[in-house]
Amino acid sequence: MSDSEEYEATNQSVDLSSFDDEFATAEAPEYDEVPDGKYQARIESVRLESSQKGDPMLKFDLEVLSGSQAGRHIFKNSVISQASLPYVKGDLKTLGLELAKFSELAGRLEELLDVSLEVTKRTRGDYTNVYFNRRLQLAVAPSGNNQQEQTPF
Repeated sequence: MSDSEEYEATNQSVDLSSFDDEFATAEAPEYDEVPDGKYQARIESVRLESSQKGDPMLKFDLEVLSGSQAGRHIFKNSVISQASLPYVKGDLKTLGLELAKFSELAGRLEELLDVSLEVTKRTRGDYTNVYFNRRLQLAVAPSGNNQQEQTPF
C-alpha cells in the first residue's frame, strides 16, 4: 500500500456524516481585527524568530485587559535591522528591560512575559502599527490577602 493510499484509508475511517446537516447551515465566525485605539494589554508571549527575508524579528502576542475588547489579542512584529534598532531599543526600555549587550536579548525574553502596558494600535492603508506607550503598574492584591490597606489622609 502506498503512502497516499494509507493516508486515504486512515482518513476515511472517521465517520463525519452525522455533521452534514449542521455543516450545511453553520456560519463560519468572522475574526475582525481589534479596532484602532489605545488599550491596556499584557504580554502573553514573545518570541525571537526570523522574518520572511531572514532578518531577526520579535513577535509579541498582547492580550487586551479591559474595555469592550478585553480578552482579544493584538500582535506586534518588530523586525530587527540597523534602521529599526533604535525603535526596538526604545520598546525594550518602555517594557523595563535594560540590556548591557543586545545579544543578551534571547536569554531574557521571559522577563517580558506578563508585563502590562498601554499600547496604541493604528492602521494606515494595509499597514498596522502597534506602539508601546508606557509600562503599567496594575494594582494587584498580594496573594492570600484580599483586603486593601487603608491609608489615612
